[in-house]
Amino acid sequence: MSENYMVEVPLEKVYRLLNIGATVLVSAEHEGVSDIMPAAWACALDLVPAKATVVIDSTHFTRPLMEKSGYFAMMLPTAQIVRETLNLGSVSKYDKPDKVEASGAKLFTMPGYAMPMVEGCAAWMVFKIIPEAHNESTYDLFIGECVAAWADKRVFSEGHWHFEDAPKQMSTLHYVAGGHFYTMGDPIDIKGILEDE
Repeated sequence: MSENYMVEVPLEKVYRLLNIGATVLVSAEHEGVSDIMPAAWACALDLVPAKATVVIDSTHFTRPLMEKSGYFAMMLPTAQIVRETLNLGSVSKYDKPDKVEASGAKLFTMPGYAMPMVEGCAAWMVFKIIPEAHNESTYDLFIGECVAAWADKRVFSEGHWHFEDAPKQMSTLHYVAGGHFYTMGDPIDIKGILEDE
């Protein structure tokens, strides 16, 4: 169970969770109703306070939950839950109300936050929406400020990723199209140019 490996990530290091460009799972909850969906268009926006953007189309069930609650979570699914990730994105909760339960994803919540989290992810982040009505209505673009973050210490600890030391199933997912994903590749370290970050 990934909860056993969760460690808190300092908010000033959250951008490093997103810098790898992985596919994310977005979840939200409002008045007992929740949903989870994958999104490929998400990225870090600012360092301190940590901010990120994510594109959520107006047709998605998750979006009004975000808008009403003012919060959303982003998670980085790994190769071990690729099928569950694709299941969560293959159908809308509008069309299949039990899509989350049918996806096979195992869920949990963190104290103080009602939105569902998915087991088997490399990282979990909670964001408070910074309202930007024009961006949201015109571009479906949401900006969030991170208020809490955790990572699986097998792949991220002390502010750094270390996929090369982790089981291959812990690699993050990078979606292309048509059910086709890539996982994180081999590291290349260049010494002597940049100071250690």
